[in-house]
Amino acid sequence: MSQDMIEYPKIVENAMRGVVRSALLLVLENGLPGLHHFYITFRTQDEGVDVADRIIAQYPEEMTIVLEHQFWDLDVADDRFSVTLSFGGRRERLTIPYSAMTSFVDPSVKFGLQFGDEDGDPDILPQETADGEDTLMEQQDDAAAPPEGTDLPDDDTGTVVALDSFRKK
Repeated sequence: MSQDMIEYPKIVENAMRGVVRSALLLVLENGLPGLHHFYITFRTQDEGVDVADRIIAQYPEEMTIVLEHQFWDLDVADDRFSVTLSFGGRRERLTIPYSAMTSFVDPSVKFGLQFGDEDGDPDILPQETADGEDTLMEQQDDAAAPPEGTDLPDDDTGTVVALDSFRKK
């Protein structure tokens, strides 16, 4: 087999990150339509990530944010996005380069992207099985529900959730 001098996996991954950027731009212009909401998982130690130290202490390697009901000041740039979220009743500004993302999921429509698996190859989620079953969130009765075992605060200030139940096995 010949060597891939064009590096197609990197081109595909960059295009998929562009999908996230486009979705965020639509939200910036129009707000979240219908039941759409996003789980965005990213590596907290990557270059360009700007998150408060107290949050990094809780999530030293990776964290997931949810853009649904309570987020403010969304800013979308070519290489990153910034948003203000509430953590423990305190608003915090986060800046996340698209290159730091490991996954993007919109459970309202069972759509997801996973970036750079162990082989360095991106995956588009969901992938349907031969019988048409959806492999993304198949264990979820309600696609809009957070993953099982997630403790939601009573005051609906938002939460960081583990995305393990959405990961492709």
